[in-house]
Amino acid sequence: MRILSNARRLGRVLKPPAILLDSHHPLLSSYSSLQGQHRRYASSGMCQGGYLDMPQHPISLMMSRKSFSSGAGTITGNPTEGVKEVYDKMLESVNVKRTMPPNAWLWSLLESCKNHEDIELLFDILKNLRRFRLSNLRIHENFNCNLCREVTKTCVHVGALDFGKKALWKHNVYGLTPTVGSAHHLLSYAKDHNDVNLMVEVVDLLKKNNLPLQPGTADIVFRICYETDNWELISKYAKRFVMAGAKLRKTSFDTWMKFAAKRGDTESLWRIEKLRSETVKQHSVSSGFSCAKGFLLERKPQDAAGIIQLVDQTLPDSKKSGIMDELEKLVNEWPFEVIKHQSDEDRKALAASLKSDIPAMVGLLSSGSTVRVNLEDLDKNEIPC
Repeated sequence: MRILSNARRLGRVLKPPAILLDSHHPLLSSYSSLQGQHRRYASSGMCQGGYLDMPQHPISLMMSRKSFSSGAGTITGNPTEGVKEVYDKMLESVNVKRTMPPNAWLWSLLESCKNHEDIELLFDILKNLRRFRLSNLRIHENFNCNLCREVTKTCVHVGALDFGKKALWKHNVYGLTPTVGSAHHLLSYAKDHNDVNLMVEVVDLLKKNNLPLQPGTADIVFRICYETDNWELISKYAKRFVMAGAKLRKTSFDTWMKFAAKRGDTESLWRIEKLRSETVKQHSVSSGFSCAKGFLLERKPQDAAGIIQLVDQTLPDSKKSGIMDELEKLVNEWPFEVIKHQSDEDRKALAASLKSDIPAMVGLLSSGSTVRVNLEDLDKNEIPC
């Protein structure tokens, strides 16, 4: 009994003092209000389904604002007024009103972007929207592919390529779904500006993020390599496209074969032609003339004339005008291009052979084909020795 009595006295000594609050104290009234609202929601059945939109205490609201904070404070330039206005409305919607803003606001912001600072606001709001979708709406999926393509297109349009490349990341904080279509916007910019470095970056991003290589990608990449005279890169990427199973288009084969013929690389030319014949049965004007150039490099003017005649016979009349254009280029431009790519000791021999073999080929075409060539008109430039 004595032990029990001592224990009770010790409990009274160690018991924490009670905090007495007036019934009108703000904290108590706030708690009572929340408790009352919870009872009303529970009695009406609105608690079912595992989601309850409880009114937030000011402290929790401050915490939510912090978690959805804006990165706009780091922007050094001046965003467009319209973009900033829409951005602020959307940020207020997710931070203060705790509701998802209308899709029209995001598209309006996207269409209004004019400079790099606007793009910074766009990506900041995308990041906030993704967080809100994930934490409040329990939506784990990214935004749709169409939005990603339009975001990349806008980035390219205003020159914000650094942000455009971020749209190709498989794991990103912006909720964007990377697609090859988005990559094509960046590659088209690289083609228009002959930007090899950007092309290499984009192709590497495609590989790192497991995006499939497509025929349209090859078209753009091959063209950039051709225009910048980069044979090593076109050989590297062509192998990658073929190994990936991408079905190359006629236009890709045309560029690839034309490049090989311009360099005088007959070994590569015939290897590409074999690959082309397995995929595309009929020659285009460009691929046919690339083969003709290959025959001329091998001192076979009769075969060169034969392939041109074959193209002339198989093409519809609407496309035959291209034959004359290509023939003029073969006579007046190609000899200078191919000789330029040869070593000094081989240039003289090649120039001599082309001087004799090209007129021979033209003579065969004039006598046995509907193609008519006036050698005097075409042979205005002398092949350099």
